[in-house]
Amino acid sequence: MSWGTELWDQFDNLEKHTQWGIDILEKYIKFVKERTEIELSYAKQLRNLSKKYQPKKNSKEEEEYRYTACKAFLSTLNETNDYAGQHEVISENMTSQITVELARYVQELKQERKSHFHDGRKAQQHIETCWKQLESSKRRFERDCKEADRAQQYFEKMDADINVTKADVEKARQQAQMRHQMAEDSKADYSSILQKFNHEQHEYYHTHIPNIFQKIQEMEERRIVRIGESVKTYAELDRQVIPIIGKCLDGIVKAAESIDPKNDSQLAIEAYKSGFEPPGDIEFEDYTQPMKRTVSDNSLSNSRGEGKSELKFGGKSKGKLWPFIKKNKLMSLLTSPHQPPPPPPASASPSAVPNGPQSPKQQKEPLSHRFNEFMTSKPKIHCFRSLKRGLSLKLGATPEDFSNLPPEQRRKKLQQKVDELNKEIQKEMDQRDAITKMKDVYLKNPQMGDPASLDHKLAEVSQNIEKLRLEAQKFEAWLAEVEGRLPARSEQARRHSGMYDVQNPPAVNNCAQDRESSPDGSYTEDQSQESEVKVLATDFDDEFDDEESLPAIGTCKALYTFEGQNEGTISVAEGETLYVIEEDKGDGWTRIRRSEDEEGYVPTSYVEVYLDKNAKDS
Repeated sequence: MSWGTELWDQFDNLEKHTQWGIDILEKYIKFVKERTEIELSYAKQLRNLSKKYQPKKNSKEEEEYRYTACKAFLSTLNETNDYAGQHEVISENMTSQITVELARYVQELKQERKSHFHDGRKAQQHIETCWKQLESSKRRFERDCKEADRAQQYFEKMDADINVTKADVEKARQQAQMRHQMAEDSKADYSSILQKFNHEQHEYYHTHIPNIFQKIQEMEERRIVRIGESVKTYAELDRQVIPIIGKCLDGIVKAAESIDPKNDSQLAIEAYKSGFEPPGDIEFEDYTQPMKRTVSDNSLSNSRGEGKSELKFGGKSKGKLWPFIKKNKLMSLLTSPHQPPPPPPASASPSAVPNGPQSPKQQKEPLSHRFNEFMTSKPKIHCFRSLKRGLSLKLGATPEDFSNLPPEQRRKKLQQKVDELNKEIQKEMDQRDAITKMKDVYLKNPQMGDPASLDHKLAEVSQNIEKLRLEAQKFEAWLAEVEGRLPARSEQARRHSGMYDVQNPPAVNNCAQDRESSPDGSYTEDQSQESEVKVLATDFDDEFDDEESLPAIGTCKALYTFEGQNEGTISVAEGETLYVIEEDKGDGWTRIRRSEDEEGYVPTSYVEVYLDKNAKDS
């Protein structure tokens, strides 16, 4: 079955058919190209999706990925990223092995087809030329035969006419002979051209055209085979990545199987355990017995003497009630002045109020009674000396010793800091060893470098090591204190540690009048009450280090100068504008703020308040 014998007369149809085959091949190339673009787009979207949900570095979200469930999710993200990479591989392989190769083959195919059909047209033109020559010789032979017949007839006519001269007859005879000769020559030429045409025609239909069509057939069959191979490659390239995609999916399944709820629960315990003991039982308070008030509300010593039974801690009630106290309210109760505000001066001059507001010594209600109104259950805190250190810290700032954290969390942070410092020390020591070795090499081989040039670097590294060691010792001491290996530091040592900003607390007249300071930094009612349970400063600090600042609810303008010389008050100058953060609650004092870490109470009658309606409503 050959196109040369079966389709010898279908030159034009074969030309159309082969062009259609090339169009099909180009269409397939376009299809594969669009498939590669889809694979790339899909891979890009998968990568972006994986990147979107990756935990941000150095963030709290990154710490959450310690849990096995989060680790499984992270493994899923990583496997999805690898899965996207396999689709990129499919795109790259299809582009290089199918699209590029077929595009090159199409160009070669077009050139080959063009060459074959050019040879076919050339053979057609040749046979057409031979046919035209044959037709021309045939017409010439026919014309010469007719001319010879006419010349013969004319000669016979002249020869039969007695009136024609002999010369005319001879002339007619010669003309007839010449025409006959020409006819013979045309006949011979026609016969020769006819034979040649028949030969050319035979060659054309039995040799040239079959050969050309056979080549075109082979070309077309190669094109079909090439398309089949490309389709197979198309499938194989997809099949090649299936094992790797399977491994990605196996990795996701393995990550899912690695989820351990017990381990995650333990990690949650380690992350949030405070180390505090649960609060103890609340003692029953018998209200049927008349309450023993102080003989005189203006006598702090009397209130301390008669109310001693209320201020003492019970033997079993050692629990802390801080988790159940609203901190902003507690801070307000603890820091607001406890004496009535002074009346406004007769004039705006500061000299009109020489002594400012009344001294807290004149107000005989002790701070312990005010705190007793807030905390109705025992134990009660007798002094708030350690609160001042928490308030003196800048809001939002974290102490270097992590004293704002619960004991267990503080221990973990300190341990982490110690480990980091040890790693830094080891790194610096390795660098020092390397510099020392290099210096020895320079000493043995002076041509390689100057040993003295390394002294400065060596001294710098040694200095860094010493600094890091001192820092590590400092954190190790804090760690040992938390773990109970060392006794708690005194308040004096804590103030001079330099790790955080501590203001020396002024004399708290309304809290510590006539009281004695115990060595551990807490206060007792007197020297004879050593059996009372004391509240350590650090315990109180842990509850208030994370106190958030109150929002401003308006502004105020100072009408007079006020010298805030007592606990909880703040000095203002006449005409000064400040922020109001708490209204007058009926006690004659307004809480204001000058800056982020400077706030206190002033008499309401000394300022003109402009409240923000929206802030007040909210």
